[in-house]
Amino acid sequence: MTKAPVVDPPLRDRRPLPEIDPEPQGTFERVLVAVFTGVPFLALLAAVPMAWGSFLGWTDVALTAVFYAVSAAGITVGYHRYFTHGSFKARRWLKIVLGVSGSLALEGPVITWVADHRRHHKHSDKEADPHSPWRFGSDWKGLTKGLLWAHYGWMFDGNRTCKERFAKDLLRDRDVVRIHRSFPALVAVSLLLPAALGGLLTMSWQGALTAFFWAGLVRISLVHHVTWSVNSICHVFGKEDFEVRDKSRNVWWLAIPSLGESWHNLHHAEPTCARHGVLKGQVDISARIIQACEKAGWAYDVRWPDPERLAAKRTKQAA
Repeated sequence: MTKAPVVDPPLRDRRPLPEIDPEPQGTFERVLVAVFTGVPFLALLAAVPMAWGSFLGWTDVALTAVFYAVSAAGITVGYHRYFTHGSFKARRWLKIVLGVSGSLALEGPVITWVADHRRHHKHSDKEADPHSPWRFGSDWKGLTKGLLWAHYGWMFDGNRTCKERFAKDLLRDRDVVRIHRSFPALVAVSLLLPAALGGLLTMSWQGALTAFFWAGLVRISLVHHVTWSVNSICHVFGKEDFEVRDKSRNVWWLAIPSLGESWHNLHHAEPTCARHGVLKGQVDISARIIQACEKAGWAYDVRWPDPERLAAKRTKQAA
């Protein structure tokens, strides 16, 4: 018996998936976003008066610094340069560590974060960009509203990025899917582990409480607003050293807290590049971390800057 020939599906069945998920963001999800971003921010506002009393000790400072470094690097090195842009390849254990540490920043599950950021790059500062500060115009009123939108408001937009369209590679990775699904548990770890360590190190309930406040809530809010500043401030203010099709700029004073992410202009010129701060004096801590991992054999096939490509993209003013 002769087998029937294999026929390709009609073109109408091979249309690309929509960029926006048909199922909009629900009210419960918006409430969760408000709680897990608003409560840490309230703690950040209370941090200054709290610091003057006995509510801040050296244990709190140390734990805050450690958890900030881990969760911020999880976003910059993990969520951003590794998972989103594939700036390097990582051993399996390092991939898992990067996914978990990025989740501790409470900026959303890894696949959701990646899908949103890839959509941002596809439509950067255009109408379909999920968080462009130029969304409402370029006059002072529109730009003020746009900065608030890019910094925070966009997270309450009902439209959700289609993960099947923008992060299909991660949906096929079992390790990443497990980390994505474990996000609620990792939220609890991010909040409670600092408190547990603070209590153990000081052998007191007060130590647990202050560590929860500083290394938990305040640290999370700091990471949030530094990350969101790249979406908002770095698309309006700063210097353009490389030619790009959008409004991405370099903001030097954000370089240290953002671990190098605020050298945003080069990133949009060369999105897959593992180093964003490529010019003299541009400190890029995330690139140093990747370099250290490469030397240790944990990371490989790192996409370092190509001097010729960089020279070709330099603006006339910067050259």
